[in-house]
Amino acid sequence: MTDAQGHGAQTAGRVSFVRALSLTSPAAAQKELERIGVDPAGIVRMLPKLEQQALLVPQVRAAAANILKQEMLSLGGDAAVARGTVACSVSSTDVLLIGTRKQLLLLCSKLTGQPFGLKALALEIATVLKTVQQPPSCWQTSRRQLALERPLIMGILNVTPDSFSDGGCYATVERAVERALQLEAEGADLLDIGGESTRPGAPLISAEQELARVLPVIEALANRLSIPISVDTWKSSVAEACLAAGAEIINDISGLNFDPDLAAVVARHHAGIVLMHTRGTPQTMQRHTDYDDLMGELTTSLLASTATAAAAGISQQQIALDPGIGYGKGLEGNLEILRRLQELTSLGYPLLVGTSRKSFIGTLLDREHPAERLYGTAATMALAVAAGTRILRVHDIQAMKDVAIMTQAIMTPPTRNH
Repeated sequence: MTDAQGHGAQTAGRVSFVRALSLTSPAAAQKELERIGVDPAGIVRMLPKLEQQALLVPQVRAAAANILKQEMLSLGGDAAVARGTVACSVSSTDVLLIGTRKQLLLLCSKLTGQPFGLKALALEIATVLKTVQQPPSCWQTSRRQLALERPLIMGILNVTPDSFSDGGCYATVERAVERALQLEAEGADLLDIGGESTRPGAPLISAEQELARVLPVIEALANRLSIPISVDTWKSSVAEACLAAGAEIINDISGLNFDPDLAAVVARHHAGIVLMHTRGTPQTMQRHTDYDDLMGELTTSLLASTATAAAAGISQQQIALDPGIGYGKGLEGNLEILRRLQELTSLGYPLLVGTSRKSFIGTLLDREHPAERLYGTAATMALAVAAGTRILRVHDIQAMKDVAIMTQAIMTPPTRNH
């Protein structure tokens, strides 16, 4: 596994990563403390403290966990550990470090002389704290750097007969080109072209079918659009042809898990890539939507995908992450991800969120037709921007651009001149 910046750290016999948690309610905090196995009396005592910064350190040896707890208490903070850790009746435990940024930085300095690999852990913690304060400033594609000082709007163009919202609307090259130019005129910063529906239950199609749909559109647009073209595909042969024709980004729903050759194609073209989390294929993903630790599994999977990308020669600056809302998650899982998006924006990569018109919004609001889900989508996009998301994948460009601009203006305090 890797930490938030892609560097594995071995601490007290573990190879894992530290991550910042976003526990926005007492119920969420209690659920996390119960998952770790904290004594019930300790849960009651710690709940008020979790309004501060919380960093999760998975699977630390009991002796090292006790040092962490003692040091945090000495600094005025705390550390949640499993029942039995103090007596070393458990071999290891997740540790939830609870404190202010200042206390956590002081902890780092106090760990440098400690045994059990705690010096390496101090470096991890410092890296995570730095990443939280200094998110990525750009995203590298094969042809340009995309500045991230404001959220980017990625327009959706499906050239498919069966996509859930606009299937069949842009099935000819002429209609697709017209729609692409319209999306750019409305203010899209990127265009994401999809030739295979990945809605739940959608059938697989061949690479030849997919290319027949998307390649003529890319060839027609490559010299007409001023914005980057992304291709929504997991197939290496489709990616190869599309990147050669002028696309700059590959949007892979599988996080490099479906086609072992895709990473090498992206690396060779120096393309941008979106790594998404899913569980199973579109044909099976909604059969298994229960998680013991949704955010833990999601983060572990995404960081494993970044490790695969790095091994193929893809740089960190080329990578964006997508939690895969609606992919292998039920209604409650999708809502939990939206509540805790800040945990993902602290991983050191730009975050892409795609909720536009999705079925969980329709379920919650009783809006059967996807086009009726504009306001529900807007609420999710506002929350995403407030949490630090920098790429919004949407159907309704003008409305969601307004949402993004307003939300960022509210969330960004004015700079004072002294």
